[in-house]
Amino acid sequence: MEFTASTTGGLFVAVIALGIAGLIFSPVPMGTSTILMMVLPSMVVFGLIAFALGLKHGEYRASN
Repeated sequence: MEFTASTTGGLFVAVIALGIAGLIFSPVPMGTSTILMMVLPSMVVFGLIAFALGLKHGEYRASN
């Protein structure tokens, strides 16, 4: 599988969507508005930070 920008973005959105859907439909005592207003943004920010760190680590490993 070749990871282009669109493939990577699609997979990123799919993972976030699966996590949010799992939280919404699980019996967790948390409201949907709380999940969408607090959990979703934190998942996106964490995902972007992890992606950036992974990208830099991959560049380092490829060059050394």
